[in-house]
Amino acid sequence: MATILPTPPKVGMVSLGCPKNLVDSERILGKLRSDGYGVSPDYAGADVVLVNTCGFLDSAKEESLEAIGEAIAENGRVIVTGCMGKEADMIRARFPQVLAITGAHQYEQVVSAVYEAAPPARSPYLDLVPGAAVEETWLADKLTPRHYSYLKISEGCNHRCSFCIIPQLRGDLVSRRPDAILREAEKLVQAGTRELLVISQDTSAYGVDIKHLPRAWHGNEVRAHMTDLSAALGTLSTPETPVWVRLHYVYPYPHVDQVIPLMAQGLITPYLDIPFQHASRDVLKRMRRPANEAKVLERIHKWRDICPDIAIRSTFVVGFPGETEADFQYLMDWLTEAQLDRVGAFRFEPVEGAAANALPDPVPEHIKEERYARLMELTARISADKLAAKVGRTLPVIIDEVDDEGGATGRSQADAPEIDGHVLLRDAGGLASGDIVQVTIEDADEHDLYGVPA
Repeated sequence: MATILPTPPKVGMVSLGCPKNLVDSERILGKLRSDGYGVSPDYAGADVVLVNTCGFLDSAKEESLEAIGEAIAENGRVIVTGCMGKEADMIRARFPQVLAITGAHQYEQVVSAVYEAAPPARSPYLDLVPGAAVEETWLADKLTPRHYSYLKISEGCNHRCSFCIIPQLRGDLVSRRPDAILREAEKLVQAGTRELLVISQDTSAYGVDIKHLPRAWHGNEVRAHMTDLSAALGTLSTPETPVWVRLHYVYPYPHVDQVIPLMAQGLITPYLDIPFQHASRDVLKRMRRPANEAKVLERIHKWRDICPDIAIRSTFVVGFPGETEADFQYLMDWLTEAQLDRVGAFRFEPVEGAAANALPDPVPEHIKEERYARLMELTARISADKLAAKVGRTLPVIIDEVDDEGGATGRSQADAPEIDGHVLLRDAGGLASGDIVQVTIEDADEHDLYGVPA
């Protein structure tokens, strides 16, 4: 008589917020898959739904609450995890049907809650692979395309910026071992990743908590330090299999200067994501961030002397409490001088638990909107000019998508996925996602480039 195998339970996942949350979602799903669970692409097919929440801004919290409500309405069996796990009482008061609530980065608690809500199917025919650590099993459940992957090197943050509650949500800095990071990166490259996006709450502080302790990797000692880790990651790229290494969330410490020569040498991608947040000394002081904007400008000029193709992305807050018109104009003048390649901005909004909420002189909403519009108009002009200067050049481009009409969408080394611009290609037949090709740039607009394979 034939043995009837049990049907594995399926888990649905709603992942909200930043790439760091996405990595958490990938690891949770990887562990569950290794334990025999399936993954459902919709509510109807899921035995239980996980909602990985974001709590950085009040608007993000509201989006998370809406997602929880939708999951309950569509499925009814919901587990909540992520940053809003700190507000379990509020979530339970609004959604008493929620099965369990865990905090950010609490993989084991999430998995235990899933076991209880939808016990795994047990069978000697299914349980052939012994359990493995989360870090070793999450690769099969990437939530990004195969050709790029987020590589989280640490959790938490030691800074206490007045507008931010990340340390309350995720705790102080906890760095991963460099050899563990490099093993994960190597596995990702072997599985088809062609772009590694290094993320954390503060990439520049990597290793501070473990005193930059070195670890052996392929016969060499690699310190737990941003510069050493970047150089080691760069060795994963070969002429036959090029790999881009892109640094995000880089705080402008002095030692950041040491990674610029690595970019000039081609070891890592010439791109820095640095959240400057503002330029006015007074505003930066109220934000509890270093006020060294003049020195930063000098350093940016030096970086470009060493690596002319370096692209610098940043984000800024407008309408922070006490921001005067003079403060804002100083920021605009600073941006004109800095000529950053990619800029994002958001209007200040109070976040429950943030020290900035108690600051005097809140900026009226209509002034926030007006300043936001002015900043975005300026940075769009700067972007258009910088992109126009690339017309006629031939640049390396990684392909994200191809269509059925001979076109393709890719990104240059100056463009991170989801947040920056694109390179739109014609006559791109034969290309595939993940290919890195040389492209001659024919045209440009405020955000995107247009070209043809060289």
